[in-house]
Parts: sequence; C-alpha cells; structure tokens
Amino acid sequence: MADAHFPVPATMAAMRLTGHGGIDKLEYREDVATPTPGPGEVLVKVTATAKNNTDRKAREGLYPTKGREEVTSFAMGGAPTLTFPRIQGADIAGRVVAVGEGVDAARIGERGLLDFNLYPDARADINLAPDYYGHGADGGFAEYVALPSEQFHHIPNPDLGDAELASMGMCSYQTAYHMMTAAGVKAGERVLVSGASGGVGTALIQLCRVIGAIPYAVSQPDKAEALLALGAEAVIDRGDLDTFVARVLEATGGAPIDAVMDLVGGAMTDLFIDTMIADMSARETYPRLSIAGASGGNVSEIMWTRIYLYQVQIFGVSHGTREEAAQLMAWIREGRLSPVLHATFKLSQLHEAERYFVSRGSDYLGKIVIVPDAEWQTHGAPFALAR
Repeated sequence: MADAHFPVPATMAAMRLTGHGGIDKLEYREDVATPTPGPGEVLVKVTATAKNNTDRKAREGLYPTKGREEVTSFAMGGAPTLTFPRIQGADIAGRVVAVGEGVDAARIGERGLLDFNLYPDARADINLAPDYYGHGADGGFAEYVALPSEQFHHIPNPDLGDAELASMGMCSYQTAYHMMTAAGVKAGERVLVSGASGGVGTALIQLCRVIGAIPYAVSQPDKAEALLALGAEAVIDRGDLDTFVARVLEATGGAPIDAVMDLVGGAMTDLFIDTMIADMSARETYPRLSIAGASGGNVSEIMWTRIYLYQVQIFGVSHGTREEAAQLMAWIREGRLSPVLHATFKLSQLHEAERYFVSRGSDYLGKIVIVPDAEWQTHGAPFALAR
C-alpha cells in the first residue's frame, strides 16, 4: 500500500550494472520499473547511498576463492547470486513511502538506515553465507528500493543529514565491528588499524574508543591530524617497511600490539604479525589478526611456523550478524558514532565518482555518498566535492 502523501511513480532512475568489467558496464536509465514491496517489506525512497570498495570489486569480479585469475563475485552460499542487470549500492538511507503486507502503515514517513545483509537464515548471532543488497538483490543506486522492514532501522537523529547517515552504513561499520568481536577485542587493548583512512578504518577507530580499546592507525602522514581528531592514539606512516615495526612499538611505548585489524594484506601482513609477537613475555592474551580486506595484495607470504609457534589466531571477516547491526544502530541513535563523509556525487555521475574513488588523493578520508539527482539539492549539494 502507498500513502497519499507519498505518490510512487511507475518508473524510476537507476544505475544498472550490466556485467563484469569497467565503469562502462554501469548504465544510467530513467525508465526502470519501480519495485513493489512484498510481504514484510517496505518501499524506501532513496535519499543517499554510500559507495563501498566492494561495489568496484564485485563489478570487476575481484573475489577469487580458487584461482588468482578467477573473475567472480561472492558465492559463499554455493551458486553465485550476482546476476545482471543489478542495481548496486549497499548502505542505503531514505524514507519509507509504502509498506507491504504485514507491515504497520505507521512506518510510512520514517527515515532509516539499512542493515545491508542478505541473511541466509533467522539466526541473530551468526552469518555463515554472507551476501548483501546491491549484490544478491537490488540496492540503493536508484530512486526507490524494496527492503525487509526489520532491517530498515529507524534513525530519526535530526542532527545527521541523510548523506551523513548513509556514510555510517553497515557495510563499513558492521564489518569493522565484526572484526573486533571476532578477535575478542576488549577495553584497554592496543589495536593496530590498517587502511585507517577508509570507511572501515575510520569506523574501527571510533568503535575502539566506544568499547575502550586503544586504536593505532596506519596511514599517510598528511592524514594524521584528522585521524587523531577521530580518536587514533597515534598514526604510523605506512611507508618505509624496514622500520615499520620499530615505529609501531615506539608509538606504543614498547608494548606489543594486542590485535591487528588488517585491511591491507600483501607484504604488510607479516609486519603486522611482528608488531604482536616482538615480546611474547609482555603479552597477556594470544596475538590476534582479523582480516577483512586485501587492498595491498590478495596474496601474503607467511611462514606457518610463525603462526603456530607464536599461537597467532587468525580471523577471516566478511560482514557481520543481526545482533551486531542492532548494536551499531543503537550507538548511532545515541550519538556515539560520528559520520566521516568525504563528498557526495549525483547518481547520474556515478562514473565520475568511481574514477575519483580509484584515483583519490592524499586528502581522501571517509566515505563517498551517491545521491539521486532528484534529491540532490536537499541531500547532496551541501556535501558536494569542493572543486
């Protein structure tokens, strides 16, 4: 059913992914059929959707699990779920304009944020076959999207613009939180955060402070001031690999890192392990390495004797659970998490946003958010990229 105050058009503008490949596979159309909410669903008028690196990686087929040259995407549940055409965009903010059968019509008009997961079952504490909106089902790079009502969380906070809310989406924050919960990070522990200037990295810094852990950020020196303001205890230059471990230990006063949140991979992973095992007699817990990215390389060469003799615990992380999403939404409502919004782009300019994201400069921090053209003046223009 639709509310008279929110008329829903039969067609909408959307950016559709038509196949694996470059940005030419992203096709902007203004005649895409508007979805209809099914039982238990809400129809959301999209006002802002954050862009994530997974959008590019899924488009390019950069999720190999067998051969290094494999062109594929998520298939954790068996058969691939990414079919074409697909509307990408996982971190969706907007307003409910219609509800499906079984959903209270009082929800119409609510502003909310999506828990982006396509959960394989109803369990709240585990997610064994991760998939997500914008991959296994249409997402938010469109004017409207149909979503499960229980996963579209009401976030009224008037101090947050819709683009700011989208920048706090679960693709980054839930991944970050699950990295921490998987590794059992506790208050007082020293946590090394790689890729600290991106969406997951900035979320990790904030989440460490929320639970009382101490984040040490790995990034470029020109981003240090912003990362320190966000909550980093210190910022370690990711350059000069020969002195990296010594510089981390200098920042901690010689104490070993308790847990590493690795978003980089490649040659850095072995160095991250060194920051934890330099003095095992000074540790109180096992070294823990939580991995949720490979921006520095999908293959790391590590001696297994270093892993088992030093008892390094390794956690692979993809997405998170319903329980974690609910906790994060509560922290957002309470104002305990802050948006890190870099810039907004119009939906019709998604090609430009993709090029900017790949070639982003040293001033890049946080998230890029995509706003439908019809919503631009209200929700996009105030946060547009300074030219």
